[in-house]
Amino acid sequence: MSQAIQETSSYRVLFEAFAEVLRGREPAWMTRLREGAFERFEKLGFPTTDDEEWKYTNVAPIARHNFHPAQGMIDARLLDPFLQGEADQKSRLVFVNGAYRPDLSTLELPEGVVAADLRESLAGEHELLLRRHLAGSGEYEMDAFRSLNTAFMDGGALLFIPKGVRVETPIRLLFLSAPASEDAASFPRVVVVAERESEATIIESYAGVEGAPTYLTNAVVQVTVGEGARLTHYKVQDEGARAFHIGATRADVGRGSFYDLTTITLGAQLSRHGIEVVLDEEGAECAVDGLYLVGTGQHADTHSLIDHRKAHCTSRQNYKGILDGKSRAVFNGRVFVHKDAQQTDAVQSNKNLLLSPEARVDTKPQLEIYADDVKCAHGATVGQLEEEELFYLLSRGLHMELARNLLTYGFAEEIVEKIKIDSIRAQLDGAILNRLGARLEA
Repeated sequence: MSQAIQETSSYRVLFEAFAEVLRGREPAWMTRLREGAFERFEKLGFPTTDDEEWKYTNVAPIARHNFHPAQGMIDARLLDPFLQGEADQKSRLVFVNGAYRPDLSTLELPEGVVAADLRESLAGEHELLLRRHLAGSGEYEMDAFRSLNTAFMDGGALLFIPKGVRVETPIRLLFLSAPASEDAASFPRVVVVAERESEATIIESYAGVEGAPTYLTNAVVQVTVGEGARLTHYKVQDEGARAFHIGATRADVGRGSFYDLTTITLGAQLSRHGIEVVLDEEGAECAVDGLYLVGTGQHADTHSLIDHRKAHCTSRQNYKGILDGKSRAVFNGRVFVHKDAQQTDAVQSNKNLLLSPEARVDTKPQLEIYADDVKCAHGATVGQLEEEELFYLLSRGLHMELARNLLTYGFAEEIVEKIKIDSIRAQLDGAILNRLGARLEA
């Protein structure tokens, strides 16, 4: 028996039981989609470090666990810390262990805007919209984790912003994990459709309750940005210390539109975020930025593809990493410029700050260009705090640890200042300060 079969065979029984529960409760096309995705998962098996895309991230710890779909509710009082202080977020959908919690959700949205549970949407008036974006996406063919998500997706959200509508307040999707037992898994799928000339801000957050056992979040997000639309998208990953988080985001960006993605990686023992932005019509623009803050025992992997398919498109990518203790980070950013994508303007940057001699980062920015009239640049740095800057602060009377902490925060400030949502900026400030405080106590 091959290793791939050994690693995936335990999911066959789970899938058959899961499919039986859903039989008759969802459209036939969805059943076929699940079955095809699971067959693809069995064929692919979990990726190994022999796969170029996973060369620096070993998912064997995930493959060794017998994860099962999370079940059961939880005392809402345990969730209070995650639901307070959200004054700037009047519209939110809350999911606990993969299940939608309408009792914890609030919606104040303009007429025509849809923010709904994926399961309810499949059985309701939005089935055709979801079929167009789910059945036609081919997401499950990409890799084993996307296949597994498609096979088991049950919770998640549909966000639809109609033509010409501007949503003034952010829409938050909050995915909380509070598993009652080891090896629970959730498979959220989010579908976002911003029609022509619309505008909205989305916050996609993941968190685990304190002391949560080992669990897996395997999330896929599909975004469509229509002509002339503007979509701002924040992803904040602050899973529990024993969690695994595998995420994938795909955005198709239309003519003259702008997609602005900022990702913040704070939690999980092992995390991976695969990002694909397709600039498929002239004049499309994107900004893809992020910060990963990792400490001892953490491994954070970011893979991105900015796919320039048509002329006169612009992309900006700026990622920063702060690594402390015995930690590991991976950044692989690829900009692909097709032959017809003349007058492309693309810039990519990855900078990393190592606060410990045991921290390690593998960074690989890539440009693949097949057009001859382009303006493209990329670069990566890995280093420690600048001695000259430290000396300057020390000469002004600051003690060493305070000087180091100020410089560390200053390194992250470019990403922090970009965030326009007060609660996210405060969360990130707190995470950086807590990490620096832990260094002071060590």
